[in-house]
Amino acid sequence: MAVKQKILIVDDDENIADLISLYLTKECFETSIVHDGEDALREAKEFKPDLMILDLMLPGMDGYQVCREIRKTSNLPIIMLSAKGETFDKVLGLELGADDYMIKPFDSKELVARVKAVLRRYQALKPDGITPDNSRVVEYPGLTINLTNYSVIYDGNPVEMPPKELELLYFLAASPNQVFTREQLLDNIWGYEYLGDTRTVDVHIKRLREKIKDHKNWSISTVWGIGYKFEVHK
Repeated sequence: MAVKQKILIVDDDENIADLISLYLTKECFETSIVHDGEDALREAKEFKPDLMILDLMLPGMDGYQVCREIRKTSNLPIIMLSAKGETFDKVLGLELGADDYMIKPFDSKELVARVKAVLRRYQALKPDGITPDNSRVVEYPGLTINLTNYSVIYDGNPVEMPPKELELLYFLAASPNQVFTREQLLDNIWGYEYLGDTRTVDVHIKRLREKIKDHKNWSISTVWGIGYKFEVHK
C-alpha cells in the first residue's frame, strides 16, 4: 500500500479547515488540523507533514511568524492562505519563504491542484528521487548548484535556500546567457498555470541576489522589459 502524503492544515476557522481536509482526504492525502501558530510549530515536528497549508490571520503567533520559524530549520513546502489580496501581503509571504499564496475564498479544485504541483516540484528536488545517472549539477567559478543532493556552494560555503529558489537558480544557470520572460520562468519552475502575478519571480530573484552576489565571471542579470538571465562574462 502506498504511503499517503501528509498535509498540515493551519487555520483558526474550523469550518474552512474541515473543508480543506475533506477536499484533500478525497484525494488520498492524510491531514492534520491545528488552529493557532504555536500548535502549528509543535505539530510540524510531531506530524512531520509533506506540506503545510498556512492561514495568515491566526490568534497569537500569526502565519508570517510561523513561516519565519519554520524556515529557520526546514524547507517544508508552505502554501499560505489569506483573505488579504494586496500585493504587499503576497510579496511578504513569498519573501519569508512561502512556496505559494492563495486568496480566500478559493476554488477547491485549484487548491488541490496547487498542493499537488508544489509537492511534485519539491519531490523532484529530494536526493532520493534522483539517481546518479540523471544527476543535475551546474558549476561556475565560485558557484556549484547541485540538484542531486539539493545544495548550493557559493565561494566555498553552503547556502541554504527553499526549493523554489534553488530550482530557479539552477534553471537560469543551466542555460547561460539565455533570456527568460517572467511567464516562462513561472511555467517552468512552478510547473502549472500560476494564477498570481509575475511579481512572484521578482521576489525570488531578489532573494537569490541577497544570497548569491554577482561574480566577476557571472551574474544574475535583469533584461529590462523582458525578464532575467544568468549572464556569463567572457
